[in-house]
Amino acid sequence: MDYMAKLAAIAKTHGGIIETKIAAQHGVSKTTLYKLCKEDKIYRIVKGQYILPDDMQDELLSISKRSNRIIFSHETALYLHRISDRTPFEHTITAPSGCVPSASIKSECKVYYIKPELFQLGKTTLKTPAGNDVPAYDLERTVCDVIRSRNKLGTETFLAALKLYAADPKKDLNKLNSYAKRMRVSNVLRQYLEVLL
Repeated sequence: MDYMAKLAAIAKTHGGIIETKIAAQHGVSKTTLYKLCKEDKIYRIVKGQYILPDDMQDELLSISKRSNRIIFSHETALYLHRISDRTPFEHTITAPSGCVPSASIKSECKVYYIKPELFQLGKTTLKTPAGNDVPAYDLERTVCDVIRSRNKLGTETFLAALKLYAADPKKDLNKLNSYAKRMRVSNVLRQYLEVLL
């Protein structure tokens, strides 16, 4: 099997992204990837990630593969939940405090930090527009994040998200209340939801 066939097979099973470590497991060295990149047979996204020339890059998948200590949150989570129709200008992620995301993540994302004990709260898997699974917060956790960061997000984004959540038939108010208590936003949440529900 030639290198390009191997890389095409890797790309097909990994959302279009060829990672150096996975290529190495299939007998394609870093040197070979570098050479193929110089010949324009593959393109480098960031260090350790490549894409085939005809493939569309799934930005969210690319970002999520760079660290297992980040979760899509805030505007990006709203977008993935289809609560916001606007594609975020900049992707938003949450990392546990003390974790320092790579320069490539910081250059493409707005990073929020949370206490490590709250980092996994509400973590789920959502599909990107390209159909790949990425880690993101569930709807209730996202609403709590939006409330916590309402001053940074802007009133329009914040209120639109709450209105759409209030109208969502799949909303889980018990879960929302439980998260809000743990994240210490239950009083603010109550004020807004009383108006909306």
